[in-house]
Amino acid sequence: MAVLAVAVFVALSSCAVGCSGSTNSTELMLWRMEDQPLAVRLAAVIKEVESLRCEQTTLQQQQQQQQQQQQQSALTQTRRSSREDGAQEKVAGTHMFTYGSHDDEDDLRSPEGDSRRRGDPCFHYTVLDQAWRATNTTSKFKMCDRNVKWKGWYRLFYNGKSIQMPERCVPVNKCGTHSPLWLSGPHPKRRQGIVTRSVCGHWKKRCCAFRSNPIQVKKCRGNYFVYKFAPPTSCYLAYCADINTLVCGRCRRNQSCVSRDKINWRCKTKRRRSSKKVHFFASYPGQLLGKVNRIKYSKVLVNVGRGFNRRTGVFKAPVKGVYQFFFSTQTANSGLKTDLWLVINSYWVAVSHTHIPRRSSAGSLSTYMTFLRRGAKVYVTHNCGRSWASASSTTITFGGSLLVQMR
Repeated sequence: MAVLAVAVFVALSSCAVGCSGSTNSTELMLWRMEDQPLAVRLAAVIKEVESLRCEQTTLQQQQQQQQQQQQQSALTQTRRSSREDGAQEKVAGTHMFTYGSHDDEDDLRSPEGDSRRRGDPCFHYTVLDQAWRATNTTSKFKMCDRNVKWKGWYRLFYNGKSIQMPERCVPVNKCGTHSPLWLSGPHPKRRQGIVTRSVCGHWKKRCCAFRSNPIQVKKCRGNYFVYKFAPPTSCYLAYCADINTLVCGRCRRNQSCVSRDKINWRCKTKRRRSSKKVHFFASYPGQLLGKVNRIKYSKVLVNVGRGFNRRTGVFKAPVKGVYQFFFSTQTANSGLKTDLWLVINSYWVAVSHTHIPRRSSAGSLSTYMTFLRRGAKVYVTHNCGRSWASASSTTITFGGSLLVQMR
Protein backbone atom coordinates (compact mmCIF):
# COMPACT_ATOMS: atom_id res chain seq x y z
CA MET A 1 0.00 0.00 0.00
CA ALA A 2 2.91 2.36 0.70
CA VAL A 3 4.30 1.63 -2.75
CA LEU A 4 0.88 2.38 -4.31
CA ALA A 5 0.59 5.71 -2.45
CA VAL A 6 4.07 6.72 -3.63
CA ALA A 7 3.15 5.76 -7.20
CA VAL A 8 -0.06 7.81 -6.98
CA PHE A 9 1.85 10.84 -5.69
CA VAL A 10 4.40 10.48 -8.52
CA ALA A 11 1.62 10.23 -11.11
CA LEU A 12 -0.13 13.36 -9.79
CA SER A 13 3.17 15.23 -9.67
CA SER A 14 4.08 14.34 -13.23
CA CYS A 15 0.62 15.44 -14.49
CA ALA A 16 0.79 18.68 -12.49
CA VAL A 17 4.17 19.54 -13.99
CA GLY A 18 2.82 19.26 -17.52
CA CYS A 19 0.48 16.78 -19.12
CA SER A 20 1.35 18.08 -22.57
CA GLY A 21 4.85 16.68 -22.28
CA SER A 22 6.04 13.09 -22.19
CA THR A 23 4.07 11.02 -19.71
CA ASN A 24 5.20 7.85 -17.98
CA SER A 25 2.87 5.10 -19.27
CA THR A 26 3.58 2.90 -16.24
CA GLU A 27 2.34 5.59 -13.85
CA LEU A 28 -0.86 6.15 -15.91
CA MET A 29 -1.59 2.45 -15.89
CA LEU A 30 -2.13 2.67 -12.14
CA TRP A 31 -5.26 4.84 -12.69
CA ARG A 32 -7.14 2.59 -15.07
CA MET A 33 -10.65 1.80 -13.78
CA GLU A 34 -10.39 -1.90 -14.35
CA ASP A 35 -7.34 -2.05 -12.09
CA GLN A 36 -9.27 -0.47 -9.18
CA PRO A 37 -11.10 -2.43 -6.47
CA LEU A 38 -14.77 -3.30 -7.01
CA ALA A 39 -15.97 -0.89 -4.31
CA VAL A 40 -14.10 2.02 -5.93
CA ARG A 41 -15.51 1.18 -9.33
CA LEU A 42 -19.10 0.95 -7.98
CA ALA A 43 -18.70 4.30 -6.22
CA ALA A 44 -17.50 5.87 -9.47
CA VAL A 45 -20.50 4.42 -11.41
CA ILE A 46 -22.98 5.68 -8.80
CA LYS A 47 -21.40 9.12 -8.89
CA GLU A 48 -21.66 9.17 -12.69
CA VAL A 49 -25.34 8.17 -12.56
CA GLU A 50 -26.08 10.93 -10.07
CA SER A 51 -24.30 13.41 -12.33
CA LEU A 52 -26.43 12.30 -15.29
CA ARG A 53 -29.59 12.66 -13.22
CA CYS A 54 -28.64 16.21 -12.25
CA GLU A 55 -27.98 17.08 -15.88
CA GLN A 56 -31.36 15.59 -16.91
CA THR A 57 -33.17 17.57 -14.21
CA THR A 58 -31.42 20.75 -15.33
CA LEU A 59 -32.43 20.13 -18.95
CA GLN A 60 -36.07 19.52 -17.93
CA GLN A 61 -36.13 22.73 -15.94
CA GLN A 62 -34.70 24.64 -18.90
CA GLN A 63 -37.36 23.16 -21.21
CA GLN A 64 -40.15 24.11 -18.78
CA GLN A 65 -38.79 27.64 -18.55
CA GLN A 66 -38.71 27.90 -22.35
CA GLN A 67 -42.32 26.65 -22.59
CA GLN A 68 -43.45 29.13 -19.94
CA GLN A 69 -41.68 31.95 -21.79
CA GLN A 70 -43.38 30.94 -25.05
CA GLN A 71 -46.80 30.83 -23.36
CA GLN A 72 -46.14 34.17 -21.70
CA SER A 73 -45.10 35.64 -25.05
CA ALA A 74 -48.28 34.36 -26.73
CA LEU A 75 -50.47 35.76 -23.95
CA THR A 76 -48.61 39.08 -24.10
CA GLN A 77 -49.37 39.27 -27.81
CA THR A 78 -53.03 38.55 -27.06
CA ARG A 79 -53.13 41.34 -24.48
CA ARG A 80 -51.59 43.74 -26.97
CA SER A 81 -54.18 42.87 -29.60
CA SER A 82 -56.98 43.67 -27.13
CA ARG A 83 -55.22 46.62 -25.50
CA GLU A 84 -57.93 48.96 -26.78
CA ASP A 85 -60.25 47.86 -24.01
CA GLY A 86 -57.57 48.79 -21.47
CA ALA A 87 -57.69 45.35 -19.88
CA GLN A 88 -54.92 43.99 -17.73
CA GLU A 89 -54.74 40.22 -17.67
CA LYS A 90 -53.18 38.06 -15.04
CA VAL A 91 -52.36 34.42 -15.63
CA ALA A 92 -52.53 31.99 -12.76
CA GLY A 93 -52.10 28.40 -13.89
CA THR A 94 -54.59 27.87 -16.73
CA HIS A 95 -56.84 30.73 -15.59
CA MET A 96 -56.72 34.26 -16.92
CA PHE A 97 -58.30 37.09 -14.96
CA THR A 98 -59.17 40.46 -16.52
CA TYR A 99 -59.33 43.47 -14.27
CA GLY A 100 -61.46 45.73 -16.43
CA SER A 101 -60.85 48.77 -18.62
CA HIS A 102 -59.81 52.27 -17.64
CA ASP A 103 -63.39 53.44 -18.22
CA ASP A 104 -64.56 51.12 -15.46
CA GLU A 105 -61.63 51.85 -13.15
CA ASP A 106 -63.61 54.03 -10.76
CA ASP A 107 -66.48 51.56 -10.68
CA LEU A 108 -64.19 48.61 -9.97
CA ARG A 109 -62.44 50.39 -7.12
CA SER A 110 -65.72 50.91 -5.32
CA PRO A 111 -67.24 48.15 -3.15
CA GLU A 112 -70.04 47.70 -5.68
CA GLY A 113 -67.46 47.35 -8.48
CA ASP A 114 -65.53 44.74 -6.51
CA SER A 115 -68.65 42.67 -5.91
CA ARG A 116 -69.63 42.96 -9.55
CA ARG A 117 -66.16 41.87 -10.66
CA ARG A 118 -66.24 38.84 -8.37
CA GLY A 119 -69.48 37.62 -9.93
CA ASP A 120 -68.75 38.58 -13.55
CA PRO A 121 -67.51 35.71 -15.77
CA CYS A 122 -65.70 38.28 -17.93
CA PHE A 123 -63.22 38.60 -15.06
CA HIS A 124 -63.03 34.90 -14.12
CA TYR A 125 -62.74 32.29 -16.84
CA THR A 126 -60.54 29.40 -17.97
CA VAL A 127 -58.45 29.71 -21.11
CA LEU A 128 -59.28 26.92 -23.58
CA ASP A 129 -56.46 26.93 -26.13
CA GLN A 130 -56.63 23.60 -28.02
CA ALA A 131 -55.66 23.72 -31.69
CA TRP A 132 -57.64 20.59 -32.53
CA ARG A 133 -60.89 22.50 -31.90
CA ALA A 134 -60.34 24.77 -34.92
CA THR A 135 -62.89 24.46 -37.73
CA ASN A 136 -60.12 23.69 -40.25
CA THR A 137 -58.63 20.81 -38.22
CA THR A 138 -59.07 17.12 -39.06
CA SER A 139 -57.41 14.57 -36.79
CA LYS A 140 -57.17 10.79 -36.84
CA PHE A 141 -58.09 10.43 -33.19
CA LYS A 142 -61.56 11.80 -32.46
CA MET A 143 -62.27 13.79 -29.31
CA CYS A 144 -65.45 13.82 -27.21
CA ASP A 145 -66.42 16.63 -24.86
CA ARG A 146 -68.87 14.42 -23.03
CA ASN A 147 -65.93 13.06 -21.02
CA VAL A 148 -64.74 16.54 -19.98
CA LYS A 149 -65.62 17.78 -16.50
CA TRP A 150 -66.77 21.29 -17.43
CA LYS A 151 -66.62 23.77 -14.59
CA GLY A 152 -67.32 27.48 -14.76
CA TRP A 153 -66.73 29.75 -17.76
CA TYR A 154 -64.29 29.38 -20.65
CA ARG A 155 -62.75 31.63 -23.29
CA LEU A 156 -61.65 30.11 -26.59
CA PHE A 157 -58.16 30.72 -27.97
CA TYR A 158 -56.23 29.49 -30.99
CA ASN A 159 -52.45 29.58 -30.58
CA GLY A 160 -52.78 32.36 -28.03
CA LYS A 161 -55.25 34.44 -30.07
CA SER A 162 -58.86 35.06 -29.08
CA ILE A 163 -61.48 33.18 -31.08
CA GLN A 164 -65.22 32.47 -31.04
CA MET A 165 -67.59 29.59 -31.59
CA PRO A 166 -68.93 29.24 -35.15
CA GLU A 167 -72.45 30.44 -35.92
CA ARG A 168 -72.75 28.24 -38.96
CA CYS A 169 -72.86 24.54 -39.80
CA VAL A 170 -69.38 22.97 -39.64
CA PRO A 171 -68.51 19.98 -41.92
CA VAL A 172 -68.36 16.59 -40.25
CA ASN A 173 -65.03 15.24 -38.98
CA LYS A 174 -63.76 18.76 -38.30
CA CYS A 175 -62.80 20.26 -34.93
CA GLY A 176 -61.10 16.99 -33.99
CA THR A 177 -64.36 15.04 -33.68
CA HIS A 178 -67.07 13.26 -35.68
CA SER A 179 -69.92 15.73 -35.11
CA PRO A 180 -68.75 19.35 -34.59
CA LEU A 181 -70.85 21.47 -32.22
CA TRP A 182 -71.74 25.00 -33.37
CA LEU A 183 -73.87 27.82 -31.95
CA SER A 184 -77.29 27.72 -33.62
CA GLY A 185 -78.15 31.26 -32.42
CA PRO A 186 -76.25 34.54 -32.77
CA HIS A 187 -73.76 35.72 -30.19
CA PRO A 188 -75.33 38.26 -27.80
CA LYS A 189 -74.63 41.96 -27.60
CA ARG A 190 -72.95 43.30 -24.49
CA ARG A 191 -76.10 44.99 -23.18
CA GLN A 192 -77.94 41.63 -23.27
CA GLY A 193 -75.74 40.17 -20.54
CA ILE A 194 -75.76 36.39 -20.10
CA VAL A 195 -77.95 34.54 -22.61
CA THR A 196 -78.73 30.87 -23.26
CA ARG A 197 -78.06 29.51 -26.73
CA SER A 198 -78.83 26.18 -28.40
CA VAL A 199 -76.02 24.01 -29.72
CA CYS A 200 -76.22 21.75 -32.77
CA GLY A 201 -74.04 18.92 -34.06
CA HIS A 202 -73.63 18.19 -37.79
CA TRP A 203 -73.97 14.59 -38.95
CA LYS A 204 -75.10 12.82 -42.13
CA LYS A 205 -75.85 16.06 -44.04
CA ARG A 206 -78.05 17.32 -41.22
CA CYS A 207 -76.66 20.48 -39.63
CA CYS A 208 -78.64 19.92 -36.44
CA ALA A 209 -78.70 16.13 -36.32
CA PHE A 210 -77.70 16.35 -32.64
CA ARG A 211 -79.42 18.91 -30.44
CA SER A 212 -76.93 19.06 -27.63
CA ASN A 213 -77.42 20.60 -24.21
CA PRO A 214 -77.76 24.41 -24.35
CA ILE A 215 -74.91 26.61 -23.10
CA GLN A 216 -74.63 30.14 -21.69
CA VAL A 217 -72.78 32.94 -23.50
CA LYS A 218 -71.78 36.48 -22.55
CA LYS A 219 -70.05 39.24 -24.49
CA CYS A 220 -67.35 41.12 -22.58
CA ARG A 221 -65.83 44.54 -22.98
CA GLY A 222 -63.06 44.10 -25.52
CA ASN A 223 -65.00 42.17 -28.21
CA TYR A 224 -64.60 38.67 -26.82
CA PHE A 225 -67.03 36.05 -25.50
CA VAL A 226 -67.04 33.64 -22.58
CA TYR A 227 -68.95 30.36 -22.61
CA LYS A 228 -70.38 28.15 -19.91
CA PHE A 229 -70.10 24.78 -21.61
CA ALA A 230 -72.19 21.74 -20.72
CA PRO A 231 -71.40 18.06 -21.45
CA PRO A 232 -72.80 17.06 -24.89
CA THR A 233 -75.59 14.55 -25.14
CA SER A 234 -73.44 11.83 -26.70
CA CYS A 235 -70.09 10.96 -28.28
CA TYR A 236 -68.33 11.88 -30.46
CA LEU A 237 -69.30 15.55 -30.16
CA ALA A 238 -66.97 18.47 -29.39
CA TYR A 239 -67.23 22.26 -29.26
CA CYS A 240 -65.70 24.10 -32.21
CA ALA A 241 -63.57 27.25 -32.42
CA ASP A 242 -64.16 29.17 -35.65
CA ILE A 243 -60.80 29.95 -37.25
CA ASN A 244 -62.48 32.66 -39.34
CA THR A 245 -63.18 34.76 -36.24
CA LEU A 246 -59.51 35.41 -35.48
CA VAL A 247 -60.02 38.88 -36.92
CA CYS A 248 -62.57 39.63 -34.19
CA GLY A 249 -59.84 39.62 -31.56
CA ARG A 250 -58.25 42.64 -33.29
CA CYS A 251 -61.37 44.81 -33.22
CA ARG A 252 -61.13 48.02 -31.20
CA ARG A 253 -63.46 49.18 -28.47
CA ASN A 254 -65.45 51.34 -30.87
CA GLN A 255 -65.77 48.48 -33.36
CA SER A 256 -67.91 45.39 -33.64
CA CYS A 257 -67.14 42.14 -35.45
CA VAL A 258 -69.67 41.55 -38.24
CA SER A 259 -70.21 39.05 -41.02
CA ARG A 260 -72.93 38.44 -43.58
CA ASP A 261 -72.07 34.83 -44.42
CA LYS A 262 -70.60 33.89 -40.98
CA ILE A 263 -67.38 33.00 -42.81
CA ASN A 264 -65.77 36.30 -43.72
CA TRP A 265 -65.61 38.52 -40.66
CA ARG A 266 -64.51 42.16 -40.38
CA CYS A 267 -64.25 44.92 -37.80
CA LYS A 268 -66.90 47.59 -38.31
CA THR A 269 -66.70 50.96 -36.57
CA LYS A 270 -69.82 51.75 -34.58
CA ARG A 271 -71.52 54.93 -35.65
CA ARG A 272 -72.51 57.26 -32.91
CA ARG A 273 -76.17 58.07 -32.99
CA SER A 274 -76.45 61.82 -33.26
CA SER A 275 -79.23 63.50 -31.32
CA LYS A 276 -82.21 64.28 -33.52
CA LYS A 277 -83.25 67.94 -33.74
CA VAL A 278 -86.96 68.63 -33.47
CA HIS A 279 -88.45 72.16 -33.56
CA PHE A 280 -91.75 73.45 -34.94
CA PHE A 281 -93.70 76.71 -34.91
CA ALA A 282 -97.10 77.27 -36.57
CA SER A 283 -99.87 79.88 -36.48
CA TYR A 284 -103.56 80.16 -37.37
CA PRO A 285 -104.27 83.27 -39.51
CA GLY A 286 -107.99 83.69 -38.81
CA GLN A 287 -110.72 83.70 -36.18
CA LEU A 288 -111.91 80.87 -33.94
CA LEU A 289 -115.35 80.89 -32.33
CA GLY A 290 -116.78 78.42 -29.87
CA LYS A 291 -115.60 74.85 -29.73
CA VAL A 292 -113.00 73.64 -32.23
CA ASN A 293 -111.84 70.11 -31.47
CA ARG A 294 -108.52 70.44 -33.24
CA ILE A 295 -106.97 73.65 -34.51
CA LYS A 296 -105.37 73.21 -37.92
CA TYR A 297 -102.47 75.62 -37.88
CA SER A 298 -102.03 76.14 -41.61
CA LYS A 299 -99.16 78.63 -41.51
CA VAL A 300 -96.07 76.58 -40.61
CA LEU A 301 -92.93 78.67 -40.12
CA VAL A 302 -90.57 76.05 -38.67
CA ASN A 303 -90.79 72.25 -38.90
CA VAL A 304 -87.36 70.74 -38.18
CA GLY A 305 -87.66 66.99 -37.83
CA ARG A 306 -90.96 66.83 -39.74
CA GLY A 307 -92.95 66.14 -36.62
CA PHE A 308 -95.82 68.59 -37.27
CA ASN A 309 -98.57 67.91 -39.84
CA ARG A 310 -100.21 71.09 -41.16
CA ARG A 311 -103.16 69.19 -42.64
CA THR A 312 -104.21 67.71 -39.31
CA GLY A 313 -102.66 70.21 -36.86
CA VAL A 314 -101.14 67.28 -34.93
CA PHE A 315 -97.53 66.98 -33.77
CA LYS A 316 -96.25 63.39 -33.63
CA ALA A 317 -93.11 62.80 -31.54
CA PRO A 318 -90.45 61.33 -33.86
CA VAL A 319 -88.21 60.13 -30.99
CA LYS A 320 -88.45 59.42 -27.28
CA GLY A 321 -87.40 62.29 -25.07
CA VAL A 322 -88.28 65.43 -23.11
CA TYR A 323 -90.28 68.06 -25.03
CA GLN A 324 -91.40 71.59 -24.29
CA PHE A 325 -94.52 73.08 -25.94
CA PHE A 326 -96.09 76.54 -26.04
CA PHE A 327 -99.45 77.76 -27.36
CA SER A 328 -101.12 81.20 -27.34
CA THR A 329 -104.38 83.03 -28.12
CA GLN A 330 -105.66 86.59 -28.54
CA THR A 331 -109.16 87.73 -27.57
CA ALA A 332 -111.01 91.09 -27.56
CA ASN A 333 -114.50 90.29 -26.29
CA SER A 334 -115.62 91.76 -22.98
CA GLY A 335 -117.09 89.34 -20.46
CA LEU A 336 -116.29 86.31 -22.61
CA LYS A 337 -114.05 83.52 -21.38
CA THR A 338 -111.66 81.97 -23.93
CA ASP A 339 -109.85 78.67 -23.28
CA LEU A 340 -107.28 76.76 -25.37
CA TRP A 341 -106.18 73.32 -24.16
CA LEU A 342 -103.05 71.34 -24.95
CA VAL A 343 -104.00 67.70 -25.58
CA ILE A 344 -101.45 64.84 -25.39
CA ASN A 345 -102.61 61.33 -26.33
CA SER A 346 -106.25 62.42 -25.75
CA TYR A 347 -105.49 63.89 -22.28
CA TRP A 348 -106.08 67.60 -21.64
CA VAL A 349 -102.94 68.64 -19.81
CA ALA A 350 -102.57 72.48 -19.96
CA VAL A 351 -104.82 75.49 -20.63
CA SER A 352 -104.33 79.00 -22.04
CA HIS A 353 -107.10 81.08 -20.43
CA THR A 354 -108.29 84.67 -20.98
CA HIS A 355 -111.26 86.49 -19.38
CA ILE A 356 -111.67 90.23 -20.09
CA PRO A 357 -114.08 92.13 -17.80
CA ARG A 358 -114.29 95.17 -20.10
CA ARG A 359 -113.84 95.86 -23.75
CA SER A 360 -110.14 95.49 -24.60
CA SER A 361 -107.69 93.11 -26.23
CA ALA A 362 -105.58 90.62 -24.35
CA GLY A 363 -103.33 87.70 -25.19
CA SER A 364 -102.34 84.59 -23.28
CA LEU A 365 -99.32 82.31 -23.65
CA SER A 366 -98.88 78.96 -21.88
CA THR A 367 -95.98 76.50 -21.82
CA TYR A 368 -95.78 72.84 -20.89
CA MET A 369 -92.84 70.42 -20.52
CA THR A 370 -93.23 66.64 -20.50
CA PHE A 371 -91.69 63.29 -21.41
CA LEU A 372 -93.02 61.64 -24.57
CA ARG A 373 -92.49 58.29 -26.14
CA ARG A 374 -92.01 57.95 -29.84
CA GLY A 375 -95.30 58.29 -31.69
CA ALA A 376 -97.08 60.36 -29.01
CA LYS A 377 -99.66 62.79 -30.51
CA VAL A 378 -100.00 66.42 -29.39
CA TYR A 379 -102.48 69.07 -30.58
CA VAL A 380 -104.44 72.13 -29.36
CA THR A 381 -108.21 72.41 -28.98
CA HIS A 382 -110.31 75.62 -28.78
CA ASN A 383 -112.76 74.80 -26.02
CA CYS A 384 -114.76 78.04 -25.75
CA GLY A 385 -114.74 81.82 -26.44
CA ARG A 386 -113.40 83.71 -29.39
CA SER A 387 -109.86 84.11 -30.66
CA TRP A 388 -108.67 86.25 -33.51
CA ALA A 389 -105.64 86.69 -35.72
CA SER A 390 -104.83 88.11 -39.14
CA ALA A 391 -102.66 86.94 -42.01
CA SER A 392 -99.84 89.20 -40.82
CA SER A 393 -100.12 88.48 -37.09
CA THR A 394 -99.06 85.45 -35.11
CA THR A 395 -101.39 85.58 -32.11
CA ILE A 396 -102.89 82.08 -32.34
CA THR A 397 -99.76 79.93 -32.26
CA PHE A 398 -98.52 76.43 -31.42
CA GLY A 399 -94.91 75.27 -31.20
CA GLY A 400 -92.45 73.02 -29.42
CA SER A 401 -88.92 71.61 -29.25
CA LEU A 402 -87.11 68.43 -28.26
CA LEU A 403 -84.93 69.24 -25.25
CA VAL A 404 -83.35 65.85 -24.45
CA GLN A 405 -83.40 62.72 -26.59
CA MET A 406 -83.66 59.42 -24.71
CA ARG A 407 -82.30 56.06 -25.88
